[in-house]
Amino acid sequence: MAKVSMSVDLDASADAVWATVGDFAALERWHPAVSRSETDGTGVGAVRDLHLAGGGLLRERLENLDAAGRSLRYTILEGPLPVRDYVSTLRVSGGDGHSTVHWSSEFAPAGASEAEAVTVIEGIYAAGFDKLKTIFGT
Repeated sequence: MAKVSMSVDLDASADAVWATVGDFAALERWHPAVSRSETDGTGVGAVRDLHLAGGGLLRERLENLDAAGRSLRYTILEGPLPVRDYVSTLRVSGGDGHSTVHWSSEFAPAGASEAEAVTVIEGIYAAGFDKLKTIFGT
């Protein structure tokens, strides 16, 4: 299994950042690759369809949500990414004036080498972090 783990520091409270990234139904608010999302259900077990800006559809399921700990875990059910058995955790730590967003995953490559799959996932995380830096500052 391949692993990716990245983080970004932001000049914003952890609660403010979590209010944005912790909303499983609104990834388009902070990730430029998503043009819109539709969510079926609420809470753990909810499934979101992410319509990608370049075309394509990514379907994901919320597996765990810990609002008090500012953490969520989700899996990819289907989509165009070169991965399978993808499990990811998104977590926000910090306090009032500073926070860190941690994004990690474990997956098997599918239709690509491990290095290529890791590069794709790292690019997705970096694009989301760049948008968060625009929204909240660094």
